[in-house]
Amino acid sequence: MLGGLDESIVTILEFAGIVAFAASGSLLAVRKDFDLIGVLALGTATALGGGLVRDLVIADGTPAAFSDPWLLPTALAAAVAAAAAHRPLARWHRAMLVFDALGLGLFSVAGASVAAEAGLGALPAVLLGVATATGGGVLRDTLAGDAPQIFRVDSTLYAVPAALGSTVTVVLHGAESGGALAALATAAVVITVRLTALRLGWRAPSPARRTQTSS
Repeated sequence: MLGGLDESIVTILEFAGIVAFAASGSLLAVRKDFDLIGVLALGTATALGGGLVRDLVIADGTPAAFSDPWLLPTALAAAVAAAAAHRPLARWHRAMLVFDALGLGLFSVAGASVAAEAGLGALPAVLLGVATATGGGVLRDTLAGDAPQIFRVDSTLYAVPAALGSTVTVVLHGAESGGALAALATAAVVITVRLTALRLGWRAPSPARRTQTSS
């Protein structure tokens, strides 16, 4: 694991990320006036989508979303809890985005750690960490009929914080240094960068669009 990071720490990060992402998907579904089945479906897809992509790429047996007896119940329970608490959370204007930021940070570390431990090279492990962190959000936005935040030109930094966390995770893994505190600190940095980007409107650069002129 990550520079001596115990497997139990990765598991804790993953379960915490599942709870956060399930809450973000559930709150978006409530905002979109989905019925209960839709709320559960969107919350669960958001929570498990990124990890499912990671496990399918690594192809090391059945994906954890289907083999671990606790992942799916955890996602469903978190989705239900967030939906039940949607009224007080609705007063918190950016509740869904904050839960999404939490999941982004936690999954970027857990995903990259699992990928690096599976023997992937540094760049593939970073990319898979980013895919793990952003995959659930992409699936959530797509199923909800929105343009995924990661692809929108007007979106604040999303993939960049995930790439930062995944890169630090892979570097620490290669150096066989760090541990639980390093993993938690890395996740905290990703979460902080994402929330700061939301507050200050930081955006990744985009290609300048040339204005067409009529002849």
